[in-house]
Amino acid sequence: MQPELLTQYKEQVVDQLRKTLELENVHQVPRLEKIVLNCSVGKEPDRKQAIEDAVKEISITGQKPVITLSKKAIANFKLREGEAIGVKVTLRGRRMYDFMMRLVKTAIPRIRDFRGVTPRAFDGRGNYTLGVAEQSIFPEIELDKIKRSLGFDVTFVTSTNNDDHAREMLRALGMPFRTRTQQPKKEEAASA
Repeated sequence: MQPELLTQYKEQVVDQLRKTLELENVHQVPRLEKIVLNCSVGKEPDRKQAIEDAVKEISITGQKPVITLSKKAIANFKLREGEAIGVKVTLRGRRMYDFMMRLVKTAIPRIRDFRGVTPRAFDGRGNYTLGVAEQSIFPEIELDKIKRSLGFDVTFVTSTNNDDHAREMLRALGMPFRTRTQQPKKEEAASA
């Protein structure tokens, strides 16, 4: 059985995007290729325990993360070459669509004072990166068992090189982008 979001993409979003983006061929319609979650614990004094906590927290994706190692030693940060500094996981296929559905439908709306995610975090090649300040927005995580607040980046890698096409595709999949009327005013942003 297909994930609900994949079924929605195939049945509704492809036709909708083809009309709005004025694309000739169905294969030109942008699609989601993978979602990459990256969590770094570099500043923590007890890195080994922090890595274990990060592995446990990022495992909510349904896939075990890979531990990333430092490439070179930096004395000012008390970092040795080959030392564990974070975790990452790459989601594809069914797990990717399941995770995106949980992120968009349940986790993001739980953010306090949420007004939408910024539509300007594209990299110029159609990929969107969203920063999550702490893992407690996911309902699967028990708040009593959180030892440290971990933030992570969620990168949505798309098949298009056009940021506008990728933005429309993510919006059609349910990503709650902030509209112009929801943009925080300069006075509010400066005080925050």
